[in-house]
Amino acid sequence: MKNKLTNIFKNWEFTLLAILILEFVIFGSINPKFFRIASIFSNINNYISICIISLFVTFVMITGGIDIQASSIVGLTSITIGVLWNDAGLNIWMAVAIAVLLAAFCGALSGFFIAYCHVQPMVVTLGGSFLYSGLAQVISNFSKIPAYQGISGFPGKNANGDYISFRFLGKAKLFDLIPIQIVIYLILIILCYVLLHQSKYGRRIFLVGDNPKAAEYSGINSRLIIFSTYVLTGIGAAIAGILLTAQVDSAKYNLGSTFTLSIITAVVLGGTLTSGGKGSVIGTALAALVICLLRFGLTLCFNISSQNLDLPVGIMLILVVSLRQINRIVHHLD
Repeated sequence: MKNKLTNIFKNWEFTLLAILILEFVIFGSINPKFFRIASIFSNINNYISICIISLFVTFVMITGGIDIQASSIVGLTSITIGVLWNDAGLNIWMAVAIAVLLAAFCGALSGFFIAYCHVQPMVVTLGGSFLYSGLAQVISNFSKIPAYQGISGFPGKNANGDYISFRFLGKAKLFDLIPIQIVIYLILIILCYVLLHQSKYGRRIFLVGDNPKAAEYSGINSRLIIFSTYVLTGIGAAIAGILLTAQVDSAKYNLGSTFTLSIITAVVLGGTLTSGGKGSVIGTALAALVICLLRFGLTLCFNISSQNLDLPVGIMLILVVSLRQINRIVHHLD
C-alpha cells in the first residue's frame, strides 16, 4: 500500500493523464456531444485565464509562498485598459503596456513585503487582493460609463468581418477552429517550462523552496528569487486580464474575481507542494485541463449549474491535499 501510494505521487503527471482519459470515457459515454472538438476548444477558451495564471502561481508556490491576489489584478488590468483607452484617449496598445506595468508593480509590491520584510505570503496577498480590487474600483470611477456596464467597443473588425487589433487576441481562430488564446496559452506553457525546468533561475526557485538556508549558503539571493516570482505572477495575471477583456469585449473592475479557488486547485492538483520545493508546469497545465473538462462535463451531462461547480472543485482540492499529507506520513514512517 505504501509503495503504491508513493509511486502514484512520483508519477503524478501520468495519473493526471489517466484522469483526463477517464473524464473523456465517462462524460463521452453519457453524452456524445462531449467529444465535439469545437465545444471542447470553446470550453477551454472560456477557462483560459485561470489556466494562464496557474502557470505563474506555480513558481510562487514552489518557493513555499502563495498568491491569492492574482484574480484582483485581472480586474485591475482590465479596467485600466478600458479607462486609458476609452476616457484618456490613449492608443489601445499603449493602454495595454501601462496596464501590464501596473500589474507587475502590484506583484513587486507584494513580493517586496514577503521577501524583504518577511511578512507571511497569505497575509500580504490577502491584503493585496482587497487593495488591488479597491484600486480597480477607484479607477473605474474615472470613466464616464457606469461601472456595472463595463467599457466595451474595443477595436475591432475590418471590412471583411475579420478580427483585428485588440479583439484579435480574444476572438481570432487558427484554421477557423483553434482559438488564438489557446495558441497563446501553449506558447506560455513552453516558455514557463523552459524557465522553470531548463534554466538556472528555475533550479534556484526549487532550491529556495526546498531549503532556503542551503540556497543562501550556495550564494543564491533567495529574497530576490522569491520577489521575482510575485512579479511574474502579476504579469501572468495581466496577460489573463488582457485576453479576458478582449474575449468578452468588456473592461470591468471585478473581472476574474472568482478565479482564486480554481487557480490554487489547479496548482496543487498539478503536483505542487504547498510547503514548497516541488512542482511542475506540465502538471499544473494538465490539472487545469482536468478541472476545465470536469466543469464542462458536469454541466453538459448532469445539468449542474455553474454556481454549483465550485463544490466538486473544492472537494478535489481537499482530497488531493489530504492524500499528499497521508503520503508524507507514510513516507516518514518508512
